[in-house]
Formats: sequence, structure tokens, C-alpha cells
Amino acid sequence: MKRRVWLTLGAVVLGGGGVTYAVASPSSDSGATGRAKRPVKVYALALKGTAADRQDLARTDTSQFSMLGVSWAGATTRLHGTAQVRTRSTATGEWSAWRDLELNVDPLEKPGRRVRGASEPLWVGSSDGVQVQVVRKNGTTTALPKGLEVNLVDPGVVTDAEAEAPGSEPAAFVAEGSPDATSSSTPADPASPGDGTAVTPTDGQTATSPAPTDTTTSTAAPTDSSSASASASPSASPSPTGPTAPPSTRPQPPIVDRAGWGADESISPQAPEYNADVKAVFVHHTDGANDYSCTDSPSIVRSIYAYHVQVEGWKDIGYNFLVDKCGTIFEGRKGGVDLPVLGAHTYGWNRESAGIAVLGDYTTTSASNAALASIARLAAWKLGQYGADPAGTTQLTAGATQKNYFSTGFTAGSAYTFQRISGHRDGYNTQCPGNTLYPQLPTIRAWAAGPVQGLKITSLGGATASGSTYYTKGAITAHWTATTPGSLIKSFQLLVDGKTVATTSGTATSVGATLPLGSHTIAVRAVHQSGKTATSSALTVVAETTAPTFTTTPRISLRSGTVNTSAVPVTLGWKATDDKALQSVKLLSPTTATFSPTTTSSSRTATSGTATTWSMRAYDYAGNYRTSSPAYTPAILQESSATKTGSWTTRSSTSYLGGKSYSSGSKGAGLTWTFTGRSAAWVVSRASTSGQAYVYVDGTKAATVDLKSATTLYRQAIWTKSWSSSAKHTIKVVVVGTSGRPTVTTDGLVYIK
Repeated sequence: MKRRVWLTLGAVVLGGGGVTYAVASPSSDSGATGRAKRPVKVYALALKGTAADRQDLARTDTSQFSMLGVSWAGATTRLHGTAQVRTRSTATGEWSAWRDLELNVDPLEKPGRRVRGASEPLWVGSSDGVQVQVVRKNGTTTALPKGLEVNLVDPGVVTDAEAEAPGSEPAAFVAEGSPDATSSSTPADPASPGDGTAVTPTDGQTATSPAPTDTTTSTAAPTDSSSASASASPSASPSPTGPTAPPSTRPQPPIVDRAGWGADESISPQAPEYNADVKAVFVHHTDGANDYSCTDSPSIVRSIYAYHVQVEGWKDIGYNFLVDKCGTIFEGRKGGVDLPVLGAHTYGWNRESAGIAVLGDYTTTSASNAALASIARLAAWKLGQYGADPAGTTQLTAGATQKNYFSTGFTAGSAYTFQRISGHRDGYNTQCPGNTLYPQLPTIRAWAAGPVQGLKITSLGGATASGSTYYTKGAITAHWTATTPGSLIKSFQLLVDGKTVATTSGTATSVGATLPLGSHTIAVRAVHQSGKTATSSALTVVAETTAPTFTTTPRISLRSGTVNTSAVPVTLGWKATDDKALQSVKLLSPTTATFSPTTTSSSRTATSGTATTWSMRAYDYAGNYRTSSPAYTPAILQESSATKTGSWTTRSSTSYLGGKSYSSGSKGAGLTWTFTGRSAAWVVSRASTSGQAYVYVDGTKAATVDLKSATTLYRQAIWTKSWSSSAKHTIKVVVVGTSGRPTVTTDGLVYIK
């Protein structure tokens, strides 16, 4: 990629007194890749008021800006009070609620004469109006600092993608002739940025330790190396010729370089300084809104860069790296992402560390997994250049005497133990990186150091579990999850009986294999980018291809119930077994149903007079199956087809089978049917006056049946008999002649062929 070339214009006073600092302009090279479509601009509007306890800026119309902060004369001067801003959205035209600016920032050591005190910059999105109020803290007699102004940053448009985005048209900044547009500041001299490495950018911190006393800014303009002396280790010094980038034990993640986010290199011409190594990484947040679009991230980084350099007077952006909520990593301070560049991020500890800032405010909102993963990848790679375990600890030498957020005291020149991945608050008295991001640091350490966390097999495709054992015909697909992001995982391996049979990428969530017949253990091993491995709990999987068997062929037998000329009540019975584990039995026709492996019968109806196939299939847990499909025909023998003895009377009614029935109250009267089949049922009408009958099977008395019923019922199969196979049988019914209710009414006989 070609490096962009930028020019710097001098300060320009606009109508109404507004001042624009150095302005990044596009190169005259028409072939420059991704040259600026609109330059980055920084403006200052003076606050009004002579009182020592309050200064304001009334609602002022401006053109487009997206970041702002409040600054004042004197880098070591503290603003004891509150600073609040309101902005007007270019998208909606609505004014926002009042928002506080973070004022308690890390103190500076030996600041240059151009360095100003400043609040934390606040990203507000595209806006075209501003209102400011600064109020002295109640109970204090300290006057507000001199030279108070609000600084507005227009990140401009520097890429083709941004040029195509809405709201990217260039415009003049402060409204012409605006009575509220004034400035009393002296623009920072980008050629003499003063202190850049001695101070931590104000990552939304809340300092509770005593602030430095108010002083005027020093007239000295030290170089970055001299101004950094307060945070430098006595035993560490930058290499005069620049270090060589050591290889890392971890892969380098993708990083958007400075040209990629549109850095104007002309505003920070001083050469970078280097540490001897990187012993630790400090995590920050940048403060500001969290509802930004990730397409705005380059603009946010450009704005922070412009604010640090052109408002605060630093030599460069303070952080070594910045990460947005989508996980995109941006190069921060120049000098080479693979080199130990001396940054300005953690007061007192910059000489032995690197700083990573997450775009946004994580005081009450947790950082996204994408951001955490990128921090972990970046920290692992950077620490891996120096053989450091991201989950370990290290000794850092204090470059300043101070206390941190937890009231731990540090003395300059003494060594103290820090986590390799620490939060800003571990080194300085600040809330940064926020009360929700700070508790996420253990997750970052675990992800960065390995092994892979939370690995487990979630399912096994091609196999079905019975209890704790899975069964398959051979081909399986293992599916798994892990809490460590795939970007930090080198590979996954499928283990069969402890041996690797398949390997896939670290972002994969499944892999397949074919097992030989027999019992096996299946597990997944994850290889972290560190080389550390983690293995899931093993599953027992049996590969087998033997199909179940029907030890009792599916068959139907007649049962009690109501008989119709088109359908008769039957019981479907079967028995299936498997050499391993029977899973289910399914009825495929004449209707469908699924039964548990222990079920062996089901009440059904069968079409009379028609041969019907009863197809059933038995499955085992491996997916093997066997089908059995016998056919049966229910037949109805009307009463008129029986051989009669004694006196019988024909009755007619639509309630009877075929519209007619035989009725007799004569003791000893009988009806005899002969058929060839495997099941039979005697069909009768029942009432409160119905009597009893004897039933004989093949000449032997089988039962005495009482037809009495409290309610009148027709076409009732009241007695049934089944045999193991089809054969010729004779059924005879004989009237008992029950006292007071001798009558027996019969509709006929049903049997199964």
C-alpha cells in the first residue's frame, strides 16, 4: 500500500473569532491511494464569563464535527468542577441531553510550553451545534483555569468508502459572523508538540488522589524523551538506533495501519522512541458513546489523534493500539506495530509496556466478545515477542511516585508486580478501563494464554444416544463449542480411541469421520495458538450394522368394541429385538405411528372385506432397521350364514349389521359358523333385557357371555378368540334362557383371514 502524504496549513482565524488549528490537507499527488476527500480539522471556541466559578458557551451553530473536549491554559492546572456539553445532531436536528466531560486525567511531568490541560475527548457523532457550561466545584475556592475553550474535531473524510457515506460533504466550520464564535487560545505548534510520552491520555478516568497544584505551564518545550523521564525505568533507556522486531510465539492479528485510518503524519513529525521490550500490556477505554457504527471507527481514531496532538500538544496519539467494538485493531502511535514503541498511555509505566484502548465507555456496559478477542490476540502476539505468558505476572519499575485506583502506593524507581495484561487502574488512580471492562480482564488473559476454554462436544451427527452410549452405522460428525474465540485457536482435532483421525481449522465447529465396527471413545482436542491443548470429555460410540429382528411378526386380532360393515376393532401386536439396543418400532401402513421399544401392541381398526398390509419397521439406535409387512383381511359372517337350531326371529333395523339380526329367547336355540381364520369375534346387540349365551369353540364350551347392558348398544363384539395361526374353526352360540331376560340378539360373526 502506498503511504499517504499530507500537508499542514498554519492556524486560520475564521469569522467571529473561531480558530482552526493545523488542518490536514490532501496531497497534490492525484495518484495517491485513498487520498483525503475532506481534511481533518480542529477548531477552538472560547468560553465566556468573567466569574471565577462559571464559564459558558451559548448554543452556537457550527458545521459538521464529531468529537469535542474542553481545554485550558496550563498543562498541570487542574479544573476543579464540572464541564458539560450539549450537541445538535446533523441527522435529526435534535439537541442531546447534557453530557459530562471527564476532567480528572493523569498528571503531566515537565510539560512543554504548548501543552494544555484538557478533558477527555468525547465522540458525539456528526453534529452541527454545541453548547458548553463549566462550573467550579462547590466548596472550593480555586478559580477556573484560564483560557477555557471547547475544542471541536471534524474527522473529515479520507477514504473512498467514507466519501460515499452520508453527511460527508465539506463545509465551512463556524457560522459566518456568529456572535458566539470567539477564541482566546493560542494554537498548538505541531512542530514543537512538547510532552507526549510522560502522560496517559485521559481514558475516562476518575482520579481520587490529590491533584497537582495549579501552576502556569512551563516555558520549556522538552523533546519526547526528556518529557518522558518521569515514567521511565531508571534501568531502561530507548535504543539510539531503534530496536529490531523480535519474532513472536503467537501469530500477528490483522492491524489497520496509520495510513489505513488516515493519519496525517505531518502534524506529528518527531521520530518515535523505543523501549527495550514489552513486559506488560495495559488495557484502556477511550470514553465517549458506545452506539457508534464500526464504519465510524477510523474517524474516531483520527479524531483522538488530532485531539491529542493539536489540542493537548502531544507529539502523537498516546495509545499504541486501539480496538473498536467490532474487533478491528488500529495502529496507534507510530514507530512500527512490531516494535516496542514508547507510548503515552499509563502514567509511570510507559517505559516497559504497551497500551491498548477500546473505543467507547465501559463504565456500565461490557465490552463485546469481538473486542475482547482482539485484545487477547494483540496482547498475546505483542507479549509473545518477548517470551511472556499473557496469564503470568511481571515486575515493572515505577517511573513516578503515586497511588493507583486501589490505593496501592508506588515509589519511583521501585519494582512492583503486575499482571502481564493489566488495566489502567492497576497503575494509576483512575476508573479506566471501566467497571465492566475491568472484570473482563481475566477472560482476556485466559483467551490470550490458552488453553482453549469451555470445550465440549454438543452433538454427534449420524449417531443416536441410548443412555450414555451413542450408536452409529459408522459415519459420524462431531459438533462442538468453546468459549475461547476461534481467532485464538490454531486447530481442532477429532480423536478416536485417543488417536487423531481428522484435523480442522480453529474457527470450525464440526468435523466428520467414519468409525470401524466396534466400541470407541470420541473426543475433540483444541490446539490454542500458544500450542497448549485442551480435550473435551470423551463419548462412548458403538459402530454396528446388525439390523433388529421381529421375533413376533406383526399381526392383528379382533378385540371388543363396535363393529361396522366397513371397519372392525382390532389389536395390532408384534415383538422386536436388537442385538445392541432397540430404539423404536414404526407403523408405516395402513396408517402411521411410532412406538417405544417396549411397546408390543396397539388398538386399531381394520377395513372389513379388504386385504390390508400392516407394514412395520424396527429401528436400532445406530439407524439399522428391518421391515415386516404381513397382510390380513377381516371378514363378516352375517347371522343368516349360520346353521340354526331352535327358534330364531329376524329383526330389521339400520342399527344392525346389514340392517337385520336374529333374536331368540328359546332356551337351547343355537347358531353355528364355520370358517378358516386366526381370530374371531361374536357380534351382538345389548340392552337391559338381554340374556346370556354359551359359546362353544370347536365343540368345546369356551365361555358364558352375558349380553345385559344398562344402555342399548348395537353391533358389539362382545366375545373374541385368537389363535397363533390360521386354521378351520367352528363357533356355536347357544341361548341360556336366563330367567326374566332370556332374549339373545346376534348380528353375526367376524373373523380374520
